[in-house]
Amino acid sequence: MTQTTSYPQTRRVTRRDCLKTASAGFGWLALAGLCQQETQANPSPLAPKLPHFAPRANRVIFLCMRGGPSQMESFDFKPRLNADNLKPGRNTNCKLFGSQWDFAQHGDSGTWVSELFPHLATQADRLCVINSMHTDNNNHPQALEQMHTGSFQFVRPSIGSWVLYGLGTENNNLPGFISLNPLKALGGSRYYASAFLPASYQATSIGESGKNIKAATIENLTNPRLTATGQRQHLDLLQSMNRRFADEQPGDTRLEGMIESFELAFRMQSELPGVMDLAGETKETLESYGIGTGPTDNFGRQCLLARRFAEAGVRFIEITDEDWDHHGFVSRLMPQAAQRVDQPAAALIKDLHARGMLEDTLIVWGGEFGRTPDDPTQDGRGHNHKGYTMWLAGGGVKGGLTWGQTDEHGYEAVVDKVHLHDLHATILYALGLDHERLTYRYAGRDFRLTDVHGKVVGGLFA
Repeated sequence: MTQTTSYPQTRRVTRRDCLKTASAGFGWLALAGLCQQETQANPSPLAPKLPHFAPRANRVIFLCMRGGPSQMESFDFKPRLNADNLKPGRNTNCKLFGSQWDFAQHGDSGTWVSELFPHLATQADRLCVINSMHTDNNNHPQALEQMHTGSFQFVRPSIGSWVLYGLGTENNNLPGFISLNPLKALGGSRYYASAFLPASYQATSIGESGKNIKAATIENLTNPRLTATGQRQHLDLLQSMNRRFADEQPGDTRLEGMIESFELAFRMQSELPGVMDLAGETKETLESYGIGTGPTDNFGRQCLLARRFAEAGVRFIEITDEDWDHHGFVSRLMPQAAQRVDQPAAALIKDLHARGMLEDTLIVWGGEFGRTPDDPTQDGRGHNHKGYTMWLAGGGVKGGLTWGQTDEHGYEAVVDKVHLHDLHATILYALGLDHERLTYRYAGRDFRLTDVHGKVVGGLFA
């Protein structure tokens, strides 16, 4: 197994660098040449790397809604479905089930948003809503794995690992890929793993799904027995033995990952506690995220931590909200789910915008699939992988854009369809990465996130 990378390790190249250089009369190739001249020898696999082309975004925050949010109750207004309520549906023994909540158009763009999301409605002109998503599997474990890795059949690297492999990290004292409250069930550890990529590209997990992130800690971050100098000396001895053993086992990337993780853990001691400490945030900021106010507290804390990690230079941050799998009791469960995430997600968009970070931070919101427009109980929705909704914000996408359509009832995408592979290709494109060039040589072939699929949805960008 050998790693092949077609671009050098260089200093970080931001969207602002590109704009500044372009305004001075230089193009992207000229900027790349300047950056290559500044290349410094750095053995770390996490060293910053040059993108393939000028990036729109420098980092990603993925808001994962585990379970499959209903598009008919969120961002895909279906008046025909509502008019045909209780009529026979496509599926056996099912009747069409109209939404119980009103939709309205918001912002200058007239984006349709359900009344269940009043805070996100205020950000309508910053949302890029994709109503024509589709994927390949309607079972949670497989669909979640494909959403994270591009495949539900084989163990593959997470999208966060691919991003870290392609771009490196912006802060050597923090992990480049962080998962807050990651999923533990349904094969969750595979969603954040690096698979055949070097182990240093896997996610650092903080917290656990189903628990409040407030209580999350990184174990063994301090050493009560040794000073910092003593720890460094101890680690140097250990690493010399590790490197000697690694030289004897050149095909085992786990050793490289262990060496890098030890070094990162040592550096994290000085910076991670401060980033995770919300004590320095103002009362107004905490309140805007819904922190300390019941149902929004946990997701609000995750969103604020995501902003703080993004500020500190973390490349890919994923946060999780569960319980969107509403086979029954939609009338009760959907408002609860929407309430948990609506205010914090809107606050994240506003906060990043106020700090000048939204333009180069890509936010992605959505789940592994959507829901059916019919149901046998008339208070639930089944799994629907043929048509569902996700939205993007920041990172150069067109705010106020609604892309694609499902059919009049919402069974499947029919206009400007976006497959999950297309979304992955588009996320990489926003980061300045060509999904066909971002490859890793393993087991005799070049692998990529999108395998042999994927097309960039260029119409999503300004």
